[in-house]
Amino acid sequence: MARKNDRRKPAAGSRKGSSPGVAKPPAKPVGKAGKGAAKPSAPAAPPAPKVKFRGRVLENEPLARHTTYRIGGPARYLVTPADVDDVAKALELAHDRGLPWVALGLGSNVLVKDGGFPGVVVRLGKGLDRFEMKGATAIVGAGLPTPLLARRTAEAGFAGVERFIGIPGTVGGGVYMNAGAHGAEFAEVLTEATVMDAKGKMRQVPRKQISFKYRSSNLGNVIVLEAKLALIEEPPAKLKDLQARLLRWRKAGTPFDQPCCGSVFRNPGGPRTAGALIDECGLKGFTIGGAQVSPLHANYIVNTGNATASDVLKVIEHVRKTVAKKTGVELELEVKVIGV
Repeated sequence: MARKNDRRKPAAGSRKGSSPGVAKPPAKPVGKAGKGAAKPSAPAAPPAPKVKFRGRVLENEPLARHTTYRIGGPARYLVTPADVDDVAKALELAHDRGLPWVALGLGSNVLVKDGGFPGVVVRLGKGLDRFEMKGATAIVGAGLPTPLLARRTAEAGFAGVERFIGIPGTVGGGVYMNAGAHGAEFAEVLTEATVMDAKGKMRQVPRKQISFKYRSSNLGNVIVLEAKLALIEEPPAKLKDLQARLLRWRKAGTPFDQPCCGSVFRNPGGPRTAGALIDECGLKGFTIGGAQVSPLHANYIVNTGNATASDVLKVIEHVRKTVAKKTGVELELEVKVIGV
């Protein structure tokens, strides 16, 4: 799951392109023209960030390695923060370089274009995966996988997120986009979200200040760092039995073992789901390049092995046009498309 900031502007108060925490470009030698003068060289790549991260910083890292689609060109910088301070430093890096940024969890619900992302990708995971129960309140880090949240709360004997067992993402992205499954969604259990804005400032946002809609929120240009969830007591055996049934259904009815992003389209209003509409139009199995409308579930477009983002986008366009022509319904994307 991804959230992005597409602003590109120079850092405020920078001197000749330099800024705090970022190495200055090396000075170019000045030589006289004529015999023996230095030959012009290709422009040097921007220097690696001088600021020290506790986590990892990779340059020009292929995002296909970090998305469930196994598709996507390189990120200019991929930062895997070890803690909240690293998240702030990643945003500082983006600001100082005048680069866009995007937050990424497990890489589900996102399609990265073949040209990659020309900015800073902040990949939330270990180090930001806190899980703590205080009474019936779960305090959860943004980097915790949502299925793990569902398992741990069920084992502790608390209901509210047990139906999230099959959501292939992290808590941060789930809160931000109001993820849900089987009739449950984050909006129903969230009491407070801790977020960081683009300037690296943290704040707590109570539930009453957040407007949730179907697969969206008004949180805006922030990264979710932590969430507090209000749960209710329930026998663990009952919750685990429900989760086992939901997982059996998911394995039987969705292409869980193929690279994909999850649901591609939002369900429109009305009695028919996006998957049902696509199926009615006879599009199961439709293929362009390595991208295919799943024969198992029509709202999944899978990577059969060598798909490009361009292949997936072409399939999406064909599906939208066909469904609109045959049913009159304009399908909206649930998957987030990022990059160039």
